[in-house]
Amino acid sequence: MILDYKDINDLNRYKIMSDTVIPRPIAWIVTEDEGVLNAAPFSYFIPISTNPALVIVAIGEKEDGVPKDTLANILKHKKATICFVNKDNANQVKKCAIPLPKEDSEIQKFEIDVNEVMESFPPMISSSQSALLCEYYSTVDIPGVTTPIILEIKHQYLEEGRLDEKSHVNVENIGRCGATFKALVDLD
Repeated sequence: MILDYKDINDLNRYKIMSDTVIPRPIAWIVTEDEGVLNAAPFSYFIPISTNPALVIVAIGEKEDGVPKDTLANILKHKKATICFVNKDNANQVKKCAIPLPKEDSEIQKFEIDVNEVMESFPPMISSSQSALLCEYYSTVDIPGVTTPIILEIKHQYLEEGRLDEKSHVNVENIGRCGATFKALVDLD
């Protein structure tokens, strides 16, 4: 079967792509504006370069066509902290997918603990084993309702004991597999 993407509407194209490109890491992005912490999950997220250290995340619009708070905050303040999801915080990240008004904080509403690991970046989700402290790098200009943002990793937090002597990281992230979350496990 050959699918012609020009004949598939946006929602079904999203479903087909999301169920095919798996697993995808989840960028649980913390941003801040006027004292309000925003924490939102994005599964269209991946590293694209190591020098410079860059990741890309595709951020859609709200239903009314306004940019999502994460996008607006990144463009305004040029900073974001990307936290990774594990089995201990998967239920919290699901709650953070619920749209809230800009003046409401997912961190406060869902009682999510955060730690400030570097003063000049938004705090990280305390239960995350790893977080990327990023600065805005660029926007990819494509037509449509999704804005791909490139972020440069300036610093990374790793929970103690997660980095071995050969610079291999051992974290227990979960990823997006279509409509569900799955643990990423070793196959020994």
